[in-house]
Amino acid sequence: MTDSSAPPSSTAGAQAPDVDPNRWRVLTVCLVTGFMTLLDVSIVNVALPSIAQGLGASGSELQWVVTGYAVVFGLALVPAGRLGDSFGRKKIFLVGLVLFTLGSLACGLAPDPGTLIAARIFQGLGAGILNPQITAIINSEFRGAERGKAFGRFGAVVGLSTAVGPLLGGLLITLVPWDESWRLVFLVNLPVAVVAFALGLKLISDRSSAERTRLDWVGTVLLAIAVGLVLGAVQERSVLGPAIVVGALVVAVAAFWGFAAWERRYAAAGHLPLARPGLLKTPGFGPGVLVGGLFFGGFIAIFFTVTLYLQDSLGYSALEAGLTQSPFALASAVAAPWAGKRVAAQGRTLIVRGLGMVVVGLLLVIGVVELVAPAVGDGWTGLLLVAPFLLTGFGSGTVIGPNVNLSLANIDPRDAGSASGVFQTFQRVGSGIGLAVVSAVFLAVSDAGDPRDALSIALGASALLVLAALVVAVWDVRHGNPADGSSDQPSHRSSGRSSGRGAHEGADDGTRSSAG
Repeated sequence: MTDSSAPPSSTAGAQAPDVDPNRWRVLTVCLVTGFMTLLDVSIVNVALPSIAQGLGASGSELQWVVTGYAVVFGLALVPAGRLGDSFGRKKIFLVGLVLFTLGSLACGLAPDPGTLIAARIFQGLGAGILNPQITAIINSEFRGAERGKAFGRFGAVVGLSTAVGPLLGGLLITLVPWDESWRLVFLVNLPVAVVAFALGLKLISDRSSAERTRLDWVGTVLLAIAVGLVLGAVQERSVLGPAIVVGALVVAVAAFWGFAAWERRYAAAGHLPLARPGLLKTPGFGPGVLVGGLFFGGFIAIFFTVTLYLQDSLGYSALEAGLTQSPFALASAVAAPWAGKRVAAQGRTLIVRGLGMVVVGLLLVIGVVELVAPAVGDGWTGLLLVAPFLLTGFGSGTVIGPNVNLSLANIDPRDAGSASGVFQTFQRVGSGIGLAVVSAVFLAVSDAGDPRDALSIALGASALLVLAALVVAVWDVRHGNPADGSSDQPSHRSSGRSSGRGAHEGADDGTRSSAG
């Protein structure tokens, strides 16, 4: 991820005159930081038994160690994205990184479960603040073929961070001779974060709108209620019970409706809303958001169910379970830059092919679990899953980066942070709902009968979610322009440094007219 990977000078010369010469170094800082925050979503799972033993945490407290981070992460995305648009992505990125680092330190030193939960919430706030800045920076600093390569590397980071979390956590806990080695799952972030802060302070350009606007507090509260209720209800469903979960989801829907109505009113009054009305109608953005939410709903659940099956049913250690899934991570890391180089030519058809590979790969995993493993012995399951996981991982790597790239391509640069926050919020909500549904199916069938059938049915549910994303992507190709989004938008790009309320209102009018 260095300057040597950039296109030749002739290509660079075609860039806009305000292009950042440090953009590839900035990309490296962003990707390392993003990897670290996304890794903390999954790496903690394998440490939960050690945390329970070390701190005497109950099952409910352990659930909040996971839930607290995920929920606050999702709540912060859209407001933080808009703050980056208005006050400078560099400033907000560094603020988020400091909060995440302090939260990681507090997690690693936590003396009791309550402190650990509070620290995880603080850590999640930092992660939610800085992540929209990452995609917004990539969206603003890269053009043309470079843009596809940059988002390809971003896709590799997302796939790797999700898939290798259990493996890295298992390595730290298994190989470090310390009774409280679970603390390293959090403390390992500190040296990486310190270096990232120093490099970010030096390299990232502080580009933002010249307009300094107040935060849309009413919109922020309404969106927080909606997202918080959805994520909290689905992740705490076993504690809350069906009636409370349904009631929470009904209130969440009402809050979403109220948020949309308020944003229209707020924008009509001449203010800058949290999410500009008509944002989802921007060409390519709405379908891309839906594809991302559905895909992540199925994608995240794969690792949870496979890890449970391997450890609880087949007796694999945390490290062995992580190693079994490493082919997925490796294939995703290879596919993402490969797809990034081809997205300009193939557009959304590339995403369709990737989603198709994931569906086929999941069906092959089910075939191995149900047919092949019983014939040759369950002890061979890990090795038998290598080929299906390679295909599934390659497909995932082909989807993630190109989908972000094409979804944000027609967004006005002044709204890049806000749009990035909306995009990632749908991913977080999709992940939470998908994980809740798939894990509930797995646990219900496992308790009632054969864990092998439980895994197959759960993976089938994951495949259905990915198949739904595939249907949306195919519809988008048939009804839209399958190759659009890979080229730059000169009018938006050139106006991206304009200032003043008039520039914002003009951009809004342009967005609305282009959205029809």
